[in-house]
Amino acid sequence: MTTIAVVFHSAKGTTAKLADAVIAGVQSSPNATALRMEIVGADIIEGRFRNTAFIDQLDQVDAMIFGSPTFMGSVSAQFKAFADATGEKWGEKAWADKFAAGFTIGTNLSGDQLHTLQYLQIFANQHGMLWASLDIPGGCDPEQRNRLGAQSGLIAHTDNGVLHEVDLVTAHYLGRRVAELATRFSAPNPPAKSVA
Repeated sequence: MTTIAVVFHSAKGTTAKLADAVIAGVQSSPNATALRMEIVGADIIEGRFRNTAFIDQLDQVDAMIFGSPTFMGSVSAQFKAFADATGEKWGEKAWADKFAAGFTIGTNLSGDQLHTLQYLQIFANQHGMLWASLDIPGGCDPEQRNRLGAQSGLIAHTDNGVLHEVDLVTAHYLGRRVAELATRFSAPNPPAKSVA
């Protein structure tokens, strides 16, 4: 069974709703299960993320999907504190070759959410992870998924705290996509053919 961790911080509940849709997408894949791993205030002491058990648990998963609201053009301070606390894992290459993906949400249609996705992608790349894009061309999907057209991951938009239903459908798709990629690539490889 492939295990996908959905690691996120939510300030007002909308990122958590996206995370739950991502988790439902992971769980819709028959060979995958999801871990809901929310970064909360109690994990952070004097500005530093101190929950080492939370971080250590990620060693055991096959993939991670990161989520954060976009604040001032990047991830929240809580998510950044988590990322900063993973330095030891970086040095050990503990998460190398695991799949990763990301999602974010903002209140403005052009609120620099792409930078948040790029931060999440760079964070994954720092760990040697393999980034899974959102492979739905914006404006070309019959179901209108990826309505805001971000290929790097899911960008969602909230209007007065209300999520667009299509963004939740896209989040579900992202979860299933990562689960299927991680499952496919974690399957045992057939023996290589010898070259005579």
